[in-house]
Amino acid sequence: MTQWYLSYDGNQTGPFDQAQAAAQAQQNPNGYAWRDGYAEWLPISQIEELAHMGGGVPAPPPMVRTSKADEIDFKIRGAEMQFVEVELDPGESAVAEAGAMMYKDATVHMTTVFGDGSAESGGGGFMDKLLGAGKRLLTGESLFMTVFTHNGQGKAHVAFGAPYPGNIIPVPLESVGGTLICQKDSFLCAAKGVSVGIHFQRKILTGLFGGEGFIMQRLDGDGLVFVHAGGTVIDRTLTAGETLHVDTGCIVAMESTVQFDIQQAGNIKTALFGGEGLFFANLQGPGRVWLQSLPFSRLAGRMLQAAPQRGGSQGEGSVLGALGGFIDGDNR
Repeated sequence: MTQWYLSYDGNQTGPFDQAQAAAQAQQNPNGYAWRDGYAEWLPISQIEELAHMGGGVPAPPPMVRTSKADEIDFKIRGAEMQFVEVELDPGESAVAEAGAMMYKDATVHMTTVFGDGSAESGGGGFMDKLLGAGKRLLTGESLFMTVFTHNGQGKAHVAFGAPYPGNIIPVPLESVGGTLICQKDSFLCAAKGVSVGIHFQRKILTGLFGGEGFIMQRLDGDGLVFVHAGGTVIDRTLTAGETLHVDTGCIVAMESTVQFDIQQAGNIKTALFGGEGLFFANLQGPGRVWLQSLPFSRLAGRMLQAAPQRGGSQGEGSVLGALGGFIDGDNR
């Protein structure tokens, strides 16, 4: 027997048999319905089995859902090492970088797709998928992404973990005009339907010395995306013409309306011996920017400097150095 689920204003009810679902649909047609075999929730007025059963007057069309990306709920857990737990309704999907999954319910089916999966959800052909994969290759990411789809009933969960200490930032793309520009390795996961592309830096000096290279990631769509940043994250909203000077490695993401340029860090003495590099980023509004206190490149550099193979500390500050490590047993 076919089991139906109905949803009104985000509240799911069911399961119902055919007659019960049709009766509910006749009473309130301004909702969505789902059953096995549907890839996503559909407006009740578009479902012939429910809209006209019982001989009544055809239901008026409900509010049209214009979103192309799946609408997902989430919870961010943890403090320094965070992960995001995504809640999926039947038929909903989330897309993530390969290897980002932490755990999932058994009813969540995992599929590897070529590209970012957005062309597939939009009915694109092979060339669309090939173009999406080529964009990801230019940003240094894998040609493939993983799609997690809830194929069961009720609610299901899938979690994605951050790759290093920091914070996970949820950004509804609708709130930033449908486009978010971010550093190449910051994207973690998103609702299926979000397009993961590339953003070129057209200015040569900005590409060479801006800390992000010539190519950044561009996230397009109307769904929810999750971006990871190192350390503590600050969200600044710049007014039109307002300028903010930032260390080149501390930029996580920004709206497409923000102008990104570089500026020399003071005079020659300051640039050479100030410890901040030759240039810093010059961000000009209007728009929102997200900044991180601990870029991964800075963390990796400090770890590399402290490695024994590079002449770093071997005795946790002991004046005995290697001899101290031998005495306390730390002689790896």
